[in-house]
Amino acid sequence: MAAYILRRVMGAVLLLLVVSAVTFAIFFLVPRLGGQTADQLATQYVGKDANPESVAAIKQNLGLDQPVYVQYWDFIKGLVIGADYKFGPDATHCDAPCFGYSFKNHVEVWPQLLERIPVSFSLAVGAAVIWVVFGVTTGVVSALRKGKPIDRGAMFIALAGVSLPIFFTGQILLALFVYEIPIWDSVDYVPFTENPAEWAWHLVLPWVSLAFLFSALYARLTRAGMLETMNEDYIRTARAKGLKESTVVAKHGLRSALTPIVTIFGMDFGTLVGTAVLTETVFSLQGIGAYAVQSIQTNDLPIIMGVTLVAAFFIVFCNLIVDLVYAAIDPRVRYS
Repeated sequence: MAAYILRRVMGAVLLLLVVSAVTFAIFFLVPRLGGQTADQLATQYVGKDANPESVAAIKQNLGLDQPVYVQYWDFIKGLVIGADYKFGPDATHCDAPCFGYSFKNHVEVWPQLLERIPVSFSLAVGAAVIWVVFGVTTGVVSALRKGKPIDRGAMFIALAGVSLPIFFTGQILLALFVYEIPIWDSVDYVPFTENPAEWAWHLVLPWVSLAFLFSALYARLTRAGMLETMNEDYIRTARAKGLKESTVVAKHGLRSALTPIVTIFGMDFGTLVGTAVLTETVFSLQGIGAYAVQSIQTNDLPIIMGVTLVAAFFIVFCNLIVDLVYAAIDPRVRYS
């Protein structure tokens, strides 16, 4: 088991390095291949009203007059030990992990991301709990009651959930429960450490909006997996041994059907933490997704690059956790 974990961790670290290299190439190498000069690249980072002094400072700080591999090495060093940015007689130190420096807003990228990660993480955690519990439960019940009214009703609701986009369901929830029936005064983020009850109460509508979409998908996946699993020979053997039906369903049927659920859960959760763009925009939550939209609108390239790397990290990390959960669900994975 230790060797399996070590292999997966090393693979995750290698994948993060590849992602960082590809991301860096998109922002620094591809424009060069497209014919842009170092001065043109520096102008993009400082803005349209850049003067020659600021362009020269950005070019020096980012090493745009250096080979790309030197720039990438400096970028990796910044992530590990930090980086220094000089503006004439003034200098700014970016503490590790340094994901870059916004020359338009004159702020470090990482502290700005660190302020917004709890918002996105809270949004993803609450919604994930709801959609997994309701989605998996609905899928199991539908599979065990195949063809009956409860199965057809659940799948109809699941189809509606998959079909309706988040920005539509989010606006409907806001219109109903904030404006028409003011159960909620507003949807704001309250830090969990300040007031856990207020934290949960103010995030109920975003959670429900996200969970309605994802629980529908998980219900359909669980139903399909359970229908296939419950017809296996070992299920009939377990019943022939006299095991309780609840034990057969939970221990033998559902456990085998969880593999695709765990896979898609890792992808969904990692993506939500990194880029819950639509939900954060609809409910005006200042998470990483909303921060990415704002940086794209202002063409703040260091922030866009930082958000991309953080989002990639969460996706890779969640997939690593999925690999480890596989080993717990199915021991055969450890030896594959």
